[in-house]
Amino acid sequence: MSAGEERPVRVLRLPGAADLPLPERATARAAGFDLRARLDAPLVLAPGERALVPTGIAIALPEGFEAQIRPRSGLALREGLTLLNAPGTIDSDYRGEVSVIVVNLGGDRVTVRRGDRVAQMVVHALPSVRLEEADALPATARGGGGFGHTGSR
Repeated sequence: MSAGEERPVRVLRLPGAADLPLPERATARAAGFDLRARLDAPLVLAPGERALVPTGIAIALPEGFEAQIRPRSGLALREGLTLLNAPGTIDSDYRGEVSVIVVNLGGDRVTVRRGDRVAQMVVHALPSVRLEEADALPATARGGGGFGHTGSR
């Protein structure tokens, strides 16, 4: 697949979501498709509280693709609302409802309402790889250096 070539991803609007827009990009060059909350009543999250929010859609990704579910930066900055398990992964063989685990990391209560944009979905092609057991690995300059090994600046 070349850059710029579009691949179709089938989207099924689930019962109870007829009034919600399908996921869409906010701008022509946006990487993510905004996902909206399919809630029957407002959801109020106290600081530190988390909840599963359905989006009202299921998708059929082509084989060799995944969808990553990511937080929306504006919600994180303004409200402290972000996602647990971020980025979440939707595999190409999953056909259930796309739902997101939201968490309020802010200091005030946050209300999520029906139709609110709660996350974004970015679709990626996956390389075909296989894992092979090895007796040793090739050396690199980094070696086994882990978290913070290159310093703080």
